Amino acid sequence: MTLSPLNPQALQASIEPGAVMVLSAGEGPFGQIMLDGRHTLRADEPASEGGGDTGPGPYELLLMALGSCTSMTVRLYAARKQWPLERVVVRLRHQRVHAADCADCEKDGTLFDRIDLAIEFAGPLDEAQRRRLLDIAGRCPVHRTLTSKIDIRTSLV
Repeated sequence: MTLSPLNPQALQASIEPGAVMVLSAGEGPFGQIMLDGRHTLRADEPASEGGGDTGPGPYELLLMALGSCTSMTVRLYAARKQWPLERVVVRLRHQRVHAADCADCEKDGTLFDRIDLAIEFAGPLDEAQRRRLLDIAGRCPVHRTLTSKIDIRTSLV
């Protein structure tokens, strides 16, 4: 089957539940169309990086996945406990940083990825509830995936 990024909607039916398909959009080197069988999203890089800025970049999408999963997990837990959580706001930032004790920071491999996640709980929660929700936030499935060993198997089709 020849895949055409010009008609991504026609490809939606071929995507199995739980899988995604990413197609180059033909709009410069970075434009991408992302499909999950139900939704069509775009990814790109900012114009300052040579992209067309038609969608979030890959790291922004990663942060969005982590932030949305964190918020959903916390909201679900609070609802089950019938706690008065009105809203969750999650702010995230990704950066490559040197280890704090970097003795030779000029060598390759001394940088690591760091995600700063700040979470705000709106509603009349007591301090114990806020602490518990913060603990639950770190247990969302995407957080657990990102902090575990990941086995990515790449194959040529």
